[in-house]
Amino acid sequence: MKLGFVSAILPGCTLVDVFSLARSTGYDCVELMCWPVGKATRRYAGVTHIDVQHFTDTDAEHVLEQVEESGITISALGYYPNPLCADMAEAAVYINHIKAMIRAAARLGLHTVNTFVGRTPARTVDQNWSRFREVWVPLVRYAEEQGVRIGIENCPMYFTYDEWPSGKNLAHSPAIWRRMFSDIDSAHFGLNYDPSHMIWQQMDYLRPMREFHHKLFHVHAKDARLDHDRLDEVGILAPPNEFHTPKLPGLGDVDWGRFFSVLTDVGYEGPVCVEVEDRAYEGSLEARVSALRQSAAYLRQFIPRRSQSRAVSS
Repeated sequence: MKLGFVSAILPGCTLVDVFSLARSTGYDCVELMCWPVGKATRRYAGVTHIDVQHFTDTDAEHVLEQVEESGITISALGYYPNPLCADMAEAAVYINHIKAMIRAAARLGLHTVNTFVGRTPARTVDQNWSRFREVWVPLVRYAEEQGVRIGIENCPMYFTYDEWPSGKNLAHSPAIWRRMFSDIDSAHFGLNYDPSHMIWQQMDYLRPMREFHHKLFHVHAKDARLDHDRLDEVGILAPPNEFHTPKLPGLGDVDWGRFFSVLTDVGYEGPVCVEVEDRAYEGSLEARVSALRQSAAYLRQFIPRRSQSRAVSS
């Protein structure tokens, strides 16, 4: 395994800065954010460390030169929109950008991109399903043609009333993953697994790793703290931000020793990337870098340092 972080926490940094910070804070790799250039209203969105819409072979050469110089590899490219939103024109923009990200990954010799399946929140899973197939069957086929895998994060994208009543990402439970992978049976379609999203749903975050071990393309290391007193007050029908808080690894309810025990048992050898969404560390760049240092120090007990690779990782 390689220890990395998600570059969304460094919105004001250049790509060179990101690689430099990764090296100085003790990481092996980074998941680089590839949002369209411009402003985004959602937290942790809109960060662009690679502009995939205008990405050329020359751009790829420059990025690979920075990989070589820094010794930091790229775990994946990441972009997390809602390609199943009700507005078809808006969804088309997201779908086309996912395709651009896939092409950029292929140019870089990368094997993985990460994103969301999407969802229209006002519709049930069954009501979303025909649209899911309509969008994702050709997207996965396109990824296959480019030799790139798509890792779907298991975040429900339901935190506030803006995402009410059921979130903006279908892929939040083992039952739905089973259905997804049955309908789209492809070695290029899998998971970017984050245990924190299972915590606030009050689900087992270890068992799915065993059943879906062959679909674990990428892993996010984020923790979450469930406030049971608050949950007793507002109930499970309240927006999840009412009763849970994203935290750095080791500061929430994930048992990371057991988590890595299962990861090693199932033979996972891919990247594990810290995703900093802990508000206690968002006040400044210095605080965010401190969060990266603290997370690396904690997780290194499970992922020992090894010599820096000089090649791009999958």
